Amino acid sequence: MEKAQKTQLMRFANHVRQGVVEGTFCAKAGHPGGSLSIADTLSYLYNVEMCIDPQNPAWAQRDRLVLSKGHACPALYAALAEKGYFDKKELRSLRHIGALLQGHPDMKTIPGVDMSTGSLGQGISAACGMALSAKVSGDAYRVFAILGDGELQEGQVWEAAMFAAHHHLDNLVAVVDNNNLQIDGEITKVCSPYPIDAKFAAFGWRVIVLDDAHDFDKIDAAFAQTREPDGRPTVIVQQSVKGKGVSFMENDAGWHGKAPNKEQYEQAMTELRAAEEKLEVE
Repeated sequence: MEKAQKTQLMRFANHVRQGVVEGTFCAKAGHPGGSLSIADTLSYLYNVEMCIDPQNPAWAQRDRLVLSKGHACPALYAALAEKGYFDKKELRSLRHIGALLQGHPDMKTIPGVDMSTGSLGQGISAACGMALSAKVSGDAYRVFAILGDGELQEGQVWEAAMFAAHHHLDNLVAVVDNNNLQIDGEITKVCSPYPIDAKFAAFGWRVIVLDDAHDFDKIDAAFAQTREPDGRPTVIVQQSVKGKGVSFMENDAGWHGKAPNKEQYEQAMTELRAAEEKLEVE
């Protein structure tokens, strides 16, 4: 990947992270940890991989994105705002009564949101339906779904996995955000879904293992493999860092579902702005 493009993607991801911190701070609630871990994924999807038109969110031939781990919507909202789907000032009213952006995505009211999600396991099922619809209609769009690793403890995920393979949904790409933490701690101690790659392979999926979900060269290489359909749905199992980009949030399950206070907000924004300034120098 060219340095200029990589810098652009890193800057976009940094803005997404700033939006996550801003939104959860203003809401005094939300899920910053798992939102920060997918900022780079969203940056790549919205700037490289997906065929979209922010000026026409309902364009029938757009690629679809389903955030199956809907609680990570602060990152999705920040990415959509950065692409121009709505004004960035909306991020400051996250979760406020009557505001556009609520605690989980709502496809009926928020431009750019393709599926209302929040009940874990249901998003990937909806993504399967979208992918099957494209097959039946002869449409070329692809469907992307982002799942949490703790979400894999839901049986519905594996019903959807079986369905996708059975119907040869090779226009479906799932991304498992494997940060190894959920609200109650390490996924291995709560209810281990490992080995994630072998399980999806056993269900008939093409599996791509991404060992660093914050390295854009590796992200680029992983998604490049998804562009040649082979009759199977594809899953990218990406190893990420919960809370990535904010030092005191990284690898801390406590930041799964709480908002930063004023001091923590200022520290987080200082770190993120410093990282952005470093990009400008480089």
